[in-house]
Amino acid sequence: MKVPGGRIFVVNVGTNASHAFTSPIFADRSFEFLPIPEIDNIPPPNGLKYADLRSFYDPSNDLNRFIPERFLSKTVHNDPEFDTFTYGDNCDVNPRASALKKVKRGDILLFIARLQQWVDRVPTNNFGFYFIGFLHVNRILGSVKEKPSEAGLERFSVNAHVRMGMFDISKWNSFWVFGGSSWSRRFSYAVPVTKEICNQVFRSADGSRWKWGGPNGGRSDLQVIGSYTRSCRYVIDQENGNHVERSRKLWNWIRTYSESADPAL
Repeated sequence: MKVPGGRIFVVNVGTNASHAFTSPIFADRSFEFLPIPEIDNIPPPNGLKYADLRSFYDPSNDLNRFIPERFLSKTVHNDPEFDTFTYGDNCDVNPRASALKKVKRGDILLFIARLQQWVDRVPTNNFGFYFIGFLHVNRILGSVKEKPSEAGLERFSVNAHVRMGMFDISKWNSFWVFGGSSWSRRFSYAVPVTKEICNQVFRSADGSRWKWGGPNGGRSDLQVIGSYTRSCRYVIDQENGNHVERSRKLWNWIRTYSESADPAL
């Protein structure tokens, strides 16, 4: 896996504790990504139903067994999507996404998702945060308030925000959309986001290490990670000499876990 330069932004994606279901992860750390539901039901060809989602590992298989039946006919907000590598957000109006207005060509959107462990085809009560892929940004449409140019539509037609706009012109609502270069990846194996790696590479806004729950109760590690990554965050500038070592540790961690089911290999 090539390691691109640029600044790294962590973006929390997919269904989470507030939804009725969560993306599954399996014993070998293979996983399926389940996006959040769309606010409105949108008919084809612009709308994509949960029943239309396909397995990353075998596109002939659907993902229906991971999704409650009542959601199968609902429209999915398929974002990010890893077929043409795009991601969109309402950066102008959503405070949690406002940091993405600073993203430039060459920067990286590193996606983190809350995954639920499945054992023997059955969901468990064990959850964790994982890196699932990244976009190496090479094109940006900012504050989209009208139908993009033909070239823009050709590049971003698969993105959920553009699909919505093509169905309903009121959905050209000043969203931003990012396109990834050929360096972009959807990982074959989920990369665990642990207290260990967070302490090594992430810092709070004031430069301090993250504050954890402690031995006497308080928040769990899962809750702490969720809290710090709830909003999109700029975490590392790979051109900043003070960040080089943290960048190296992060990419080594990602390379170790994303390319093999067994990190020892």
